[in-house]
Amino acid sequence: MTGTTAPRRGGRWIERWDPEDEAFWKESGERIARRNLLWSVVSEHIGFSIWSLWSVMVLFMGPEYGIDPAGKFFLIATATTVGALVRIPYTFAVARFGGRNWTVVSALLLLAPTVAALVVMEPGTPYGTFLAVAALTGVGGGNFASSMTNINAFFPLRKKGWALGLNAGGGNIGVPVVQLAALLVIATAGAGHPRLLLAAYLPLIVAAAVMALLRMDNLAPVRNDGGAVREAVRERHTWIMALLYVGTFGSFIGYSFAFGLVLQTQFGRTPLQAASFTFVGPLLGSLVRPVGGALADRFGGARITLGAFAAMAAATGVVVHASLKESLPLFLVGFVGLFVLSGIGNGSTYKMIPGIFQAQALARGMGGEAAAAYGRRLSGASMGLIGAVGALGGLGINLAFREAFRTSGSGTAAFVAFLACYAVCCTVTWAVYLRRPAAPARPQVGVETKPQLTSV
Repeated sequence: MTGTTAPRRGGRWIERWDPEDEAFWKESGERIARRNLLWSVVSEHIGFSIWSLWSVMVLFMGPEYGIDPAGKFFLIATATTVGALVRIPYTFAVARFGGRNWTVVSALLLLAPTVAALVVMEPGTPYGTFLAVAALTGVGGGNFASSMTNINAFFPLRKKGWALGLNAGGGNIGVPVVQLAALLVIATAGAGHPRLLLAAYLPLIVAAAVMALLRMDNLAPVRNDGGAVREAVRERHTWIMALLYVGTFGSFIGYSFAFGLVLQTQFGRTPLQAASFTFVGPLLGSLVRPVGGALADRFGGARITLGAFAAMAAATGVVVHASLKESLPLFLVGFVGLFVLSGIGNGSTYKMIPGIFQAQALARGMGGEAAAAYGRRLSGASMGLIGAVGALGGLGINLAFREAFRTSGSGTAAFVAFLACYAVCCTVTWAVYLRRPAAPARPQVGVETKPQLTSV
């Protein structure tokens, strides 16, 4: 099967696409896929920066704003919630409008929350207005779902761990980049000038949309497949993987949004001091996400995911101990470790998804391109649902911090709850994807519990 690019309805459309065909992949498929991956990363990167704006806007909000720590955590939680919920329609949008077309639209939508924040970011603005603007930034969280669904369709199964890890990791880096930019503004102009940061992002948003328009493609085979979404909703592995993604990505985005505010509230850091540390964890967590995907390609996604959860539980224990002892250096070591481990887990969990669905196709008697197409179809449809539920984990983390600081002035109780969650995720990963059946099963039986689901 060959790939040809043909215009349709005024856009760039590829009518036939078969990345599992090695001849096609070497001749033209890899070049096209890498080009789309590059500009997908750029757009998603800006989206993550805008989604996480309020993780740094709260650092600019001194006593003159009249908002206590609980109120600031709720601003962050609002952005997290909307970003999680919009991931579902953003996933559908790829099939409805085309990956390239929706990347352009979703990039331009980022102008709305950025301009709104530029207008309202000053003392005296009602808290409800800040909540509304924080909610608007959720559109940046939706970019992840559409981007991952789109890029998943471009790459063969053997390359998905690397490609999805790079796509997501490049996007995730938008979090520490906006935090570094905030640090630069606070260090040079002071905490009273948040509009400098917001204004800097306006031309970047426009540039991302223009480059997506000029350099990306739509895949016609991905278009108009609502049946895949319905199948994904009925598939139990969609919801099991969503739970695991709550533990990995929910941790990453929740901690990313809350890190600076935790340092200010629990350890009395100034805005500049908090901003000086805030970016380190999200940066490292983003950089290692492709490593998690590559490790999963080599050793199996479930094995890497289980190891990540076990290590996250250990790191959480370090953070609880540091919190009780009020040791900032030990707290930073444990917290940054959580970011790194969640990044590895992010990459490995997303590698598991296409492997699970292709293994199911093989177990049902499909082969070759039919099995690969089934895997791409179901994994692409499920990714948006998994990403949406996973992002809600960030909401849970910020609400847990809000309650812990409201009642005790410390985040210790929240970390104890997170430790219990990681124990649950460890158990589920082992029981569903790694525990070998008690008796040998024929190839067509017992697919749901076979280790091969994630070893593809």
